[in-house]
Amino acid sequence: MMIDLLITVVIVAITLVAVIGIKAQNNRLVIRLLTWFPPILFAYVVPALLVLPFEINFSQLVIHDFSKGIVIPLAIISVMSTMTFRSLKMVWFKPLFLFVSGSFIIAILPPLLVLALKFLAKDTFLNFMEGALWKGLVPVVGGWIGGSTSQIVLKEQINTNEVLFLSVLVLDNIIVNLWTIGMFQLIAKSDRLNVFFKINNPPIVAFTIAHQKDTYSKPITLTILLGLVFSSFLLIKSFIILVLISSALGLLLGNFFSKWNQGFAMKLGEFCIVLVMAILGLKLDFTQVNLPMSFTAIMLIWLALHLVWIVLNTLILKIPFQWLAITSMANLGGISTAPAVTASYDKKLMPHAMVLSILSMATGTIWGLLTIYLFQLML
Repeated sequence: MMIDLLITVVIVAITLVAVIGIKAQNNRLVIRLLTWFPPILFAYVVPALLVLPFEINFSQLVIHDFSKGIVIPLAIISVMSTMTFRSLKMVWFKPLFLFVSGSFIIAILPPLLVLALKFLAKDTFLNFMEGALWKGLVPVVGGWIGGSTSQIVLKEQINTNEVLFLSVLVLDNIIVNLWTIGMFQLIAKSDRLNVFFKINNPPIVAFTIAHQKDTYSKPITLTILLGLVFSSFLLIKSFIILVLISSALGLLLGNFFSKWNQGFAMKLGEFCIVLVMAILGLKLDFTQVNLPMSFTAIMLIWLALHLVWIVLNTLILKIPFQWLAITSMANLGGISTAPAVTASYDKKLMPHAMVLSILSMATGTIWGLLTIYLFQLML
């Protein structure tokens, strides 16, 4: 048993070193590759390849309990501690409404689309509900709105099959990349669209996110985080309650501790997500990878209806079209791509995109729980 655990730790360590090394590369070819095969997916696939020579059941090892009970809460509390209520006041109300509206439609569309199958294609509906394909849609909600942290939390909450999860990750990554390309094109044409639809484009209100100068040291920050995580783990047995408590503790740290080291907390959260994905990858079996066309069709229709919804909201509320791209990328792209798309239009709006992206990370799990609730009503 100890040898199995040692092999597991070595495989995870090799994966972490490989992912960190790849992320640090500035080679143009590597950067282009990571656009379509991101580090988070790399961290999931590599362990599955490394375990192939061993005749060990890696899915039953204690490291998975450690990941679910300690590493995931640590990732949540770290990321949530970077969200401040003060920063939300800096974003104009209408774009904030458009952002929340976009999150809402992302969360409720999957259950509605699957429910529609009950009347249009009964066999496909049964495949989604009884065959548990719906469990592949829930992590997409978390991934689109909240990013990798929410995606993993929701996957663990409903026990999404590893093979289905990999298929979803691959398809989701392709779709989001195509969406990002589309948003680059839309934001470039936003001024012309504003004129065509007679939408007033107010002057850009620039603001900067204050840089912290006097913060807790990294050891102190890490000690506080680990203390809270281990205390929560010992006191709380329900995974979903643990997730909610971790989220609340993160918000308290970020908003009521003026010296909180948000920069280190964000980096720690990113590291934890890679670690969780590497551990999850130990369960993956490539021989069973398969995704029905009905699932792909649902995702494409889902995204198309999301676009229709946010365009209608943009037109009804007379919101400048650049905000459609910015809020949409904050939802679907997150903190890595939303500022990039925004900068292609006007760099003064980049902080707004970052604030919305952080809000997205903070709320993704909640929206995903709504999706789960709606699906469970149909079971």
